[in-house]
Amino acid sequence: MKSFPRRPLYESFSRLAAVARGDLPATLVIQNARLLNVLSEEILAGMSVAVSQDRIAYVGPDPSPMIGPETLVLDAQGRYLAPGLLDGHCHVESSQITVTQFARALLPRGVTGIFYDAHEIANVLGLKGLRLFLEESRRTPLLAYLQVPSCVPAAGKAWETSGAEMGPSEVAQALSWGDDVIGLGEVMNFPGVVLGDPKMAGEIAATLK
Repeated sequence: MKSFPRRPLYESFSRLAAVARGDLPATLVIQNARLLNVLSEEILAGMSVAVSQDRIAYVGPDPSPMIGPETLVLDAQGRYLAPGLLDGHCHVESSQITVTQFARALLPRGVTGIFYDAHEIANVLGLKGLRLFLEESRRTPLLAYLQVPSCVPAAGKAWETSGAEMGPSEVAQALSWGDDVIGLGEVMNFPGVVLGDPKMAGEIAATLK
């Protein structure tokens, strides 16, 4: 299965700027599209998008300085072009399907990225479960950013029996796995934050660090 590595912005910034200036050819140019401008709430005809590797370098009417011999040029023939939607918070496991099947459902409908808190699988398998989800998400074209679950077990040992337990050290370990692990998941135990629970305080400190 193809892997889709996540690269930090600074690695491609110089090339991106050079393509935007027209000094280097774009990897892909999409021409003759009707662009949905989500800021001005307009549909702009005759627009083009130039892409350098995996990032947009230019949006406008004339991409000709960015077209080289190796540039893939696609004629949109007046089709609509819109920014991808990002789901700011979701639980993939709640859908009862894997990340791969989740991506197959979302991508054709315009959702290109998710920020997911995988606390259900963490409650069952702990770090192993998080790692399984993360590695699978990296093999899809969906931009999937993991938020490390903060409440494992979800309601505390006095209320439930879970398959795993996570605290500050596990949170710190998961945050070291890559740039697509971006923060702490929803803190359901807000009383623990207010009352200074050592576990919650430790997890927040590990995340801020």
